[in-house]
Amino acid sequence: MASRKAPETKEEKLALIYENLAETINPEIIEGVLDEGRAVKVYWGTATTGKPHTGYFVPAIKIAQLLHAGCEVTILLADIHGFLDNLKAPLELVEHRSNYYQWTIRAMLEAVGVDTSLLKFVKGSSYQKSPDYIMDVYRLCSVTSEHDAKKAGAEVVKQSGNAPLSGLLYPILQILDEEHLGVDVQFGGVDQRKLFTAAKEWLPKLGYKQRAHIMNPMIPGLHGGKMSSSEEDSKIDLLDTPETITKKIRKAEAAPKIVEGNGILAFIEYVLLPAAELKTGSRTFSVDRSRDSLEPLVYSDIKAMHADYQSDVLTPQLLKPAVAQAIVDLTAHIRDSFAKSEEWQSIALQAYPPPAKKEKKVKNKGTHYPVRPKGDAAAAAKDEAPKDEAPKEA
Repeated sequence: MASRKAPETKEEKLALIYENLAETINPEIIEGVLDEGRAVKVYWGTATTGKPHTGYFVPAIKIAQLLHAGCEVTILLADIHGFLDNLKAPLELVEHRSNYYQWTIRAMLEAVGVDTSLLKFVKGSSYQKSPDYIMDVYRLCSVTSEHDAKKAGAEVVKQSGNAPLSGLLYPILQILDEEHLGVDVQFGGVDQRKLFTAAKEWLPKLGYKQRAHIMNPMIPGLHGGKMSSSEEDSKIDLLDTPETITKKIRKAEAAPKIVEGNGILAFIEYVLLPAAELKTGSRTFSVDRSRDSLEPLVYSDIKAMHADYQSDVLTPQLLKPAVAQAIVDLTAHIRDSFAKSEEWQSIALQAYPPPAKKEKKVKNKGTHYPVRPKGDAAAAAKDEAPKDEAPKEA
């Protein structure tokens, strides 16, 4: 099966790097690196807290495109970040979850047939405790106000009243990662824009150069809102069975003729279409209509799909089974790899242990159980009276 042809010219590489992005900051840095004739070095960080789900395919597809464009990609398994973000994950689980993320993300990239020879994984704890890094944390803290630190992390760090100080350190660390990982570009979602603009301003204060930043849009989940690890019905686990995937897609929100906020259409645009092109060389998505004795609808352009959906040529009843099958096919490699790896299975149990069963409390029924029948109360009192005490007179 043929895969997408690797870009050769600067223009072809830039087109693939910028495809489907919401915004780019300092694009001239990327262009300058290509003019130098070297590979663009990019990093993407993920806090190893919740369990990866199909929403992670949005950044994974962009990472696959970056690799296909000849970029050197570092995936930061941000274990310390995960701990700092309002203690989302207990420290004792972070290490196991970092390992789980590494296995999972590699399998996701393999699922679209991309070459991972230019990919490397780095755990934050492997360098974020070094003397040089800690000294840079102190230096950046000395020139950053509390207000600016809160603003930079507003969209990515959980905000709460009387929040722990760790939340202020989170953006400090993420910005310093650009320098200490030695990259040209940081990649993330548009929810990190405030943090990226802070990096552009803060790094020069320490004498470090600015980096470029590329941002994916935030796509809606299956029920219109954000696809979240903590909301079971809003996401599809990467290891869900085909039956579970089909059931969840069937229950997903997809109002007829409505394109805006439609998580299923967004998933096709940002995951399924580019994934098909990377894997097969053909950017197509097919919708079966055999039940109506009609030819399938085949799309290579999301605008054409949107037009058919708005005109009700493409209905939710036709779209959902096609999307469910495409996700089943996309995640098949992940399920197969997990089933064949005892090591990965062991890591999964350590990273996400099943909740402990609650022990049923045994009711303390007292020392006089069973209770004497009421009719025996007088006899019991007489029996229990001291022998040397005369009965009371009326």
